[in-house]
Amino acid sequence: MNIRNFCIVAHIDHGKSTLADRMLQLTGAISDREMRAQLLDGMDLERERGITIKASAVSVTYKRPLAQAGEKKKGGATEEYLFNLIDTPGHVDFHYEVSRALAACEGALLVVDATQGVQAQTVANAYLAVETGLELIPVINKVDLPSARPEDVAMEIEQVLGLPAEDCIYCSAKTGKGIEELLEAICDRLPGPSGDPTVKTQAMIFDSKYDDYRGVVVYFRLFNGMLAVGNKVRMMGTGRTYVATELGKFTPKMTPTKQPFSAGEVGYLVASIKTLDDVNIGDTITLDLDPADEPLPGYQQPQQMVFCDFYPAGDTQFDELRDAIDRLHLNDASFTYAPQSSDALGFGFRCGFLGMLHMEIVQERIEREGRTQVIQTAPTVTYEVAMTGGRTMQITNPADLPDVSNIVEVREPIVSVEIITQTESIGDLMKLCESRRGIYKKQQYLSDNRQILEYELPLAEIIYDFYDKLKSITRGYGTMDYTFKGFRADNLVKMDILVNGQKVDALSVIVHRAKAEHRGRTLLVRLKKEIDRHLFEIPLQAAIGGKIIARETIKSVGKNVTAKCYGGDVSRKRKLLEKQKEGKKRMKRVGTVDIPQEAFMAVLSVEE
Repeated sequence: MNIRNFCIVAHIDHGKSTLADRMLQLTGAISDREMRAQLLDGMDLERERGITIKASAVSVTYKRPLAQAGEKKKGGATEEYLFNLIDTPGHVDFHYEVSRALAACEGALLVVDATQGVQAQTVANAYLAVETGLELIPVINKVDLPSARPEDVAMEIEQVLGLPAEDCIYCSAKTGKGIEELLEAICDRLPGPSGDPTVKTQAMIFDSKYDDYRGVVVYFRLFNGMLAVGNKVRMMGTGRTYVATELGKFTPKMTPTKQPFSAGEVGYLVASIKTLDDVNIGDTITLDLDPADEPLPGYQQPQQMVFCDFYPAGDTQFDELRDAIDRLHLNDASFTYAPQSSDALGFGFRCGFLGMLHMEIVQERIEREGRTQVIQTAPTVTYEVAMTGGRTMQITNPADLPDVSNIVEVREPIVSVEIITQTESIGDLMKLCESRRGIYKKQQYLSDNRQILEYELPLAEIIYDFYDKLKSITRGYGTMDYTFKGFRADNLVKMDILVNGQKVDALSVIVHRAKAEHRGRTLLVRLKKEIDRHLFEIPLQAAIGGKIIARETIKSVGKNVTAKCYGGDVSRKRKLLEKQKEGKKRMKRVGTVDIPQEAFMAVLSVEE
């Protein structure tokens, strides 16, 4: 049988999942009765938000009608092709899902929206596919829309990505137009797998998930050799061995098969693996009795870019939160977590994420799937600190910054940001980037009215509201993609926030010294609005080291203790007011301030 392994990559909302649906329908993998929109997106969150969060693999059989040169296709004669396709996410935060899907394929369908044209993530995914050595088929989707401009988009693809405009396939995933031509192009233009079934077994793990009844289900692509039920397999990275109790394919349901797997095939493996920590994505599976000499070249582990703390809130206990995070980590190993404690919030976890959207998704899944309530602190990034003894350490929490006398320099993470936008928005975008301490790199013309703008920016300046401001300036047309460049030293200091004279670690931030005073004043004004008034006066202070740089005061809620005095000597009223004043002083000493969730997020949403 002819095999074609390929994935579908695109910018967010360009129609990947709909295209996958239509291909499943046309190849007969699912009936019209079973059909539903976003079939491969199994998570409720994916369906609600209309985005793909986790890559989905599926195997379908395509019976291609045979045709001879110059003749129409014959009625009965067909040739069978096995398509192993992977539908990937489009958001920059889930870049690692795309990279590991590409490692399991020989080709990729690069989907571009006919109304929006080439976007930032389109460029990033195309470059990633070319670096991996994949054959690309450019697909222009949504050609049925009135605002579609397929020919212009084809020229953009040629200009930016170097793929010939005449190679583009025009289709509409919604109506099914052009899907037959796309299936033909997959057969003709994508190469088959080059593996050898006669040599030693090498299979690469490109994904895994945890099943309550079967343990870890491993998704693999077999590059060389054979694999059958009953084989004793070895994970080359960890050295652990297991017996394969079940092998199967996604059609799109998990379907066990008794047939041995041969080189080039994609499927899943069940081998009574207890925890996801026993399986490393990118690891090589081989046979224990006749192991391969060396593992397949893997790919880099995902690098966490954004960190924040989760603490239990409401009726949730610490143990319940820990169980919810453990359970989610079994199905999404891309975020990290470690125990953390705070004077203000008690015991919780320090978690690392691939980006802001990834953080939102994980928080929502912990609350939904674990039935918990959490307080989340303001997200921060990793900083590199050069110490006096020549030692270098990395910190993810501003509260962990060592004493100033031991620090030589603090380095912050820098990212290269590529923005694709309309020409009329260039000036405002440049102002935005420069206000965030950006360094201009280059500008490139995409078409008559669209340009690519490249800046180097500190990651801490873009993780929260940069994307929202970009969308606002470009009226929704601008898109961005960023890649990590490295760490760069700057004049950075830790700013502490004191509430009622007590330092709140969860509100500490690392800021540039030139912006510290302005940032501190603005932040305290925000906190003053967010924290409720108490029965005593609450001072809010911003401090660098021992120096207070800004202060605001939340006035106390006062009871009218003189209401019962109807006339008489003024000293009676004064006596009651003095008594109230003494009581408030005592209350301020022993009282605690309730800080709401919004106050922790106020650290980030500081308007310039």
